[in-house]
Amino acid sequence: MSSKLFDLTGKTALITGSSKGIGEAIAYEMARHGAQVVISSRKGDVCESVAAAINAETEGEAGGAIAIPAHVGHKEQLQMLVDKTREKLGKIDILVCNAAVNPYYGSMMDIPDSAFEKILDINIMSNHWLCQMVLPEMIERKDGVIMVVSSVGGLKGSADLGTYAISKAADVQLVRNLAVEHGPNNIRVNAISPGLIRTDFARALWENPDILKRATQADPLRRIGEPSEVAGIAVYLGSTAGAFTTGQNFVVDGGATIGR
Repeated sequence: MSSKLFDLTGKTALITGSSKGIGEAIAYEMARHGAQVVISSRKGDVCESVAAAINAETEGEAGGAIAIPAHVGHKEQLQMLVDKTREKLGKIDILVCNAAVNPYYGSMMDIPDSAFEKILDINIMSNHWLCQMVLPEMIERKDGVIMVVSSVGGLKGSADLGTYAISKAADVQLVRNLAVEHGPNNIRVNAISPGLIRTDFARALWENPDILKRATQADPLRRIGEPSEVAGIAVYLGSTAGAFTTGQNFVVDGGATIGR
């Protein structure tokens, strides 16, 4: 008899920023474990391509994917995303807030107001909006899972990514607040904080072998992580295995935050 501990059959998972990187890896793994997943990012053709690839892999099985493109920075598009997900799949059991931006690298003394506002709007406000939109049905059902993909950047100071770090620290506090408020309705809310992962977002840190070596030489595992190595935590949190886990921040960083 196979274990049902990590089974997501019958669950619907809405995942933002899921056309590439960590979000895509989470979508693939949740579909492999039986979930119907919503692929969403700004570009519709890319979303459709990822959804088609997932469906080709899971054909004949419980899991699958649909594509609903949306810009998380626009509240009306997020509402459309939620409404279309319910229209096509009936409900939202799992929300994964993964989409994020960082348009500025450098001292916070020099960051333009527009960049500061964009980081906070996309990395915090959009997550807050999505949670507000999805929570009512979870409260009524007395069951639901929310995950916010934060970052190890939110756990320490940064001379070059200060505003991004602020936004990611705020995401972890958002998780704690929601976990406390909605725990009585059996809604579990957790954060995932990846370290250096091989994504386009972090390309500048891994594309050059010398830079990558310097970035990882003090880490216990001495290497960069892969998107698939973050996805397992999401499956755990979304399944029965994570039913008694809420308000936590899962750091997946190859030991980087304990090795320096």
